[in-house]
Amino acid sequence: MADMDNSGGTGDGRQGWLGRLLAALAPGANGGMSADRRAADDQATSFGHISAIDLADVVPDPIVVFDRSGAVVHANQAAIAAFGAFRLGSSVQLKFRAPEMQALLGAVLGGEAGVAPIDYSERVPVDRLYRVAIRPVGTASGLFAMTFRDHSEARRIDRMRADFIANASHELRTPLAAIAGFIETLRGPAKNDAKARERFLGIMEEQTGRMARLIDDLLSLSRLEMKSHHNPSDRVDLAAVVGGVADTLTHLAGELGVAIERDFPGHPVFVAGERDELIQVFVNLLENACKYGQSGKRVIVSVEETTEGADVTVRDFGPGIPKDDIPRITERFYRVDIEASRAQKGTGLGLSIVKHILNRHGARLTVHSEPGKGASFVVHFPAAG
Repeated sequence: MADMDNSGGTGDGRQGWLGRLLAALAPGANGGMSADRRAADDQATSFGHISAIDLADVVPDPIVVFDRSGAVVHANQAAIAAFGAFRLGSSVQLKFRAPEMQALLGAVLGGEAGVAPIDYSERVPVDRLYRVAIRPVGTASGLFAMTFRDHSEARRIDRMRADFIANASHELRTPLAAIAGFIETLRGPAKNDAKARERFLGIMEEQTGRMARLIDDLLSLSRLEMKSHHNPSDRVDLAAVVGGVADTLTHLAGELGVAIERDFPGHPVFVAGERDELIQVFVNLLENACKYGQSGKRVIVSVEETTEGADVTVRDFGPGIPKDDIPRITERFYRVDIEASRAQKGTGLGLSIVKHILNRHGARLTVHSEPGKGASFVVHFPAAG
């Protein structure tokens, strides 16, 4: 929402909608409803008009209005939802006790002009970050409007972007450092050592492959984010897709000593989706089950129709996933066991890609696991339109 111009944008000193709201809220000489308030209410009953009070209450940003003494005149519904009830006439400084808010309110009530907005964190009931600005209403009302712009999501995205860059840099730096070290060794001490040269070149090839997989996954994430709001509409047979993936991975499973068992209905199960992306989802889930559940020797993949749509379950019988790790396994670069993941040539991005694809399909992923008893990854699809 763009910054609001409380002057009404006329440039001639007349109050805008917030000014009319304040005039309407001002108490009358006998403590009852003021003439302006009655006029505002009368105007609201006219066809095609709404009161400034109603308008303020549907503004999504919290707004608190107070007078020159710091007494609260009005708080809109967003402010009440964010900060609790306001008692009219109470001190706004007693409501917001944080040092930065006290300094801001003190400067405004002390008569300073052009006081700059501040950042204010509210910890309860959830951690929120607001950009708080105070502006006078009109030119002679003696009232001030304090607006709170929620920057929590922007801060979360900034932190996520910084973490992502740091993690991606670390993941690329490690193989690059290894390759650089081997090149230096091959040019120096191992220059004429054919056996060492072959061994080092093999490791360099492995590290180069690791970087290539990481870059491919980063590009996949980027492409998915660019089209995250375009929901696929093709009809795809889940049983055929999952069955095809299981066929493709039979050789890998055999090398790992794992048997893939299937439990499919005897008819097609259609969902709305993009076939290639769904193949990517189930390749990831089945590969993970075979690799990380290898000790269980078997993986069961099932397709089931439900009242809401369809479920695909990939279950392994390996070591399982600790409870505290389950909520984080779809985070970018998060690994339950870093060494095991790298040994299996994982990039730490597979389940994040799965989550992005499923979000685009209106589907969701749930994970059930007990240490020592394996893990089940269940993909819930809505019914095909």
